[in-house]
Amino acid sequence: MDRPMSGELFDVVILGGGPAGLTAGIYTARHGLSTLLIEGKQLGGRAWGPHRIENYPGFPQGVTGQELMERFIAQARRFGVGFREETVVGLSDMGGTKMVLTRGGSYEARAVVVATGIQKQQLSIPGEMEFKGRGVAYCAICDGPFYADKTVAVVGSGKNAVEDITKLAEIVQKVYAIPGSKGFSGGSGVLQELFEYLNVEVIEGADLKSIGGDEFVTHIDLEHESLGRLEVDGVFIILDNVPTTDMLKEAGIETDEGGCVQVDRNQETNISGVFAAGDCVCGGMQVTTATGDGAKAGLAALRYVRALKRKRST
Repeated sequence: MDRPMSGELFDVVILGGGPAGLTAGIYTARHGLSTLLIEGKQLGGRAWGPHRIENYPGFPQGVTGQELMERFIAQARRFGVGFREETVVGLSDMGGTKMVLTRGGSYEARAVVVATGIQKQQLSIPGEMEFKGRGVAYCAICDGPFYADKTVAVVGSGKNAVEDITKLAEIVQKVYAIPGSKGFSGGSGVLQELFEYLNVEVIEGADLKSIGGDEFVTHIDLEHESLGRLEVDGVFIILDNVPTTDMLKEAGIETDEGGCVQVDRNQETNISGVFAAGDCVCGGMQVTTATGDGAKAGLAALRYVRALKRKRST
């Protein structure tokens, strides 16, 4: 990424370099707005990781997450988006402009697009990172079709885990539902719902100890009185999401009780000139929905900045 500088004024500053942020940048920069994108970790975000994405339009044979995001980045660079590798620590509304604070400096912006995404909680057990994208997944909608007619395990006890178990039960041969030693958060009603699926086996009182395999996942090991190893083709880890909400709340941006940024139909938050797009608004959690959000946010930011400039010139 480019060398950090401070004290600069941009038309648009984008927080986050995943599909939503990159798409917003493509739209604003292509229309001549000075655009800075700040990403503290990996350009491409979580979309960089998947071994293969099969539901992004235009790639009938599928495409790796890395290749798709490299194309996004190249297109954004072509239109003049600037990139800075910094960690954002603050955002404030200064009236006419917004101030973005990072560990490396500060930037002024006429408009800001928040595309910080969410982080998936991890178990941090042996094998999880080793087999990520090769049998370990975090989203049934995204990766479930890869496991059609196979055997999978779903680890998680909340609402999202239950929803993913039922989604997977429609397409896979067998699902081991592993809520952990504390059980499902929804109680007996959840169990009744899951028992309606003949190919779902709920394993109570067990925690996942490790994930193993060769090139891909072949088994999991449990901490359980009688069960030890289960042969599986994939493991879906569906724990709580971790939105990057603290900074946004301090900035006065409204979120719901789950930490999802609240936006209107134009992706604008409750703060004029601050827009949000992608997973941080908790929409479809897909690359396609993120790019759609990013396009809407980019166009709305474009209209906002142009109106601001017209107002100042009169």
